Amino acid sequence: MHARETHPHSSEPRSSPASTRQRLLAIYLNDHLAGASSGVSLIRRMARAHRGTPAGVPLAALAEQIAQDRDSLREIMTAFDVPAQWHRVVMGRLAEKAGRAKLNGRLVSRSPLSDVLELEAMRLGVEGKASLWRSLGTLAATAEAPLDPAVVARLLDRAQRQAAVLEELRGEAAGRTFTAAAEGSVLAGRGRADGTPRHRPSRRAGWAS
Repeated sequence: MHARETHPHSSEPRSSPASTRQRLLAIYLNDHLAGASSGVSLIRRMARAHRGTPAGVPLAALAEQIAQDRDSLREIMTAFDVPAQWHRVVMGRLAEKAGRAKLNGRLVSRSPLSDVLELEAMRLGVEGKASLWRSLGTLAATAEAPLDPAVVARLLDRAQRQAAVLEELRGEAAGRTFTAAAEGSVLAGRGRADGTPRHRPSRRAGWAS
């Protein structure tokens, strides 16, 4: 237990600077743990969805690395004596599952837009993880932090490489999705060389002559 001070004009105890720092660190690390757990769930689902495709191999590799990064975060939390708040992790997982129901142009089946949205979400998540490693790198530079700066630097380097892979996959997915959609729209609007439509509607009862 950390010692707590009492303000001379108040009966309420006041936290010491050390206990305040520990509390803020616990909140920060647990927020990132919840995000990491959601990210692991999402990238694994993406790897399964793309198994057997050119994107399947890099996504499977990313899924393994991102799970390892979550384990590294848990080890860091243990080193700082920060317990995992599992209710935050559960809430993060539920939020990730709810995100699957977002409108992407289809109500039930998977849309080509799903690839773009999921890759964007993973890219943002990895950028957030890189910021975590930068913050911990700053902390590791202090004498009292139980962190090896070299370990944090390796984690940061890997996050940056992950972001580069995700950006490449995102660009490819966007090209497939929007170029194909645009081409389909152009073809649907084209007529014959003489300007007449490719298909004339048949005259049916109730249609205008």
